[in-house]
Amino acid sequence: MAVTFYDLNSDTGLKKHDDYLLTHSYITGYQASKDDLTVYSALSKPPSSEYVNVSRWYNHIDALLRISGVSAEGSGVIVEGSSPIATFPVDDKKAAAAAAADDDDNDDVDLFGEETEEEKKAAEEPSAAIKASAKKNESGKSSVLLDIKPWDDETDMKKLEEAVRSIKMEGLHWGASKLVPVGYGIKKLQIMLTIVDDLVSVDNLIEEHLMAEPINEYVQSCDIVAFNKISFSSVILFVLGECCVLLLCLQWSI
Repeated sequence: MAVTFYDLNSDTGLKKHDDYLLTHSYITGYQASKDDLTVYSALSKPPSSEYVNVSRWYNHIDALLRISGVSAEGSGVIVEGSSPIATFPVDDKKAAAAAAADDDDNDDVDLFGEETEEEKKAAEEPSAAIKASAKKNESGKSSVLLDIKPWDDETDMKKLEEAVRSIKMEGLHWGASKLVPVGYGIKKLQIMLTIVDDLVSVDNLIEEHLMAEPINEYVQSCDIVAFNKISFSSVILFVLGECCVLLLCLQWSI
């Protein structure tokens, strides 16, 4: 069922959007998609820093569009009561040049000729190099967002975060964090981290460290909010996102 947003350019619409993004990293799913572009385009201007979650999401999508773009399809979203949604056209000149270059390459290929020994050897060398390169890059990285809840409103959240960050292991990097109100005076810790997939298991991190002694003195539960595979360019975006969150938190505290 498609998610629906109403009048995103009004204070009421932005407040509902901000509440929605409090528990969601993206409009739908666990990665940026065309649903995010739809909502992004419906906003007539960057949201005020008053809406912390919308500002974080908006800056992240804006950075993706500038660096790598967004290609995932999404699950569907409806935006009502906002301005017409912009489109993101492909550069026709670049597409035409690429198509022409592809045609030129195809003209030089003899589909029916016999392959010589030299051609076979030349074809095997880059293939071997590609396999070796792929093997080196097997150990990818992932970005993870965790929700860590305390036992009650009397839990010292500063000590809880210190206990969480005290977990050290190869391939684990703790990132930005913030306290999010849950209700009845209780706040949860929302914290970002990056992991090297071959070195760190998130399930083991939660079961054997976060939910084990002595940290379970502060932690009542731990949930995975978002889990995304990241490329080298995404690492840069992740760092930029952390900086944005920290700046917003500092501005909010002032």
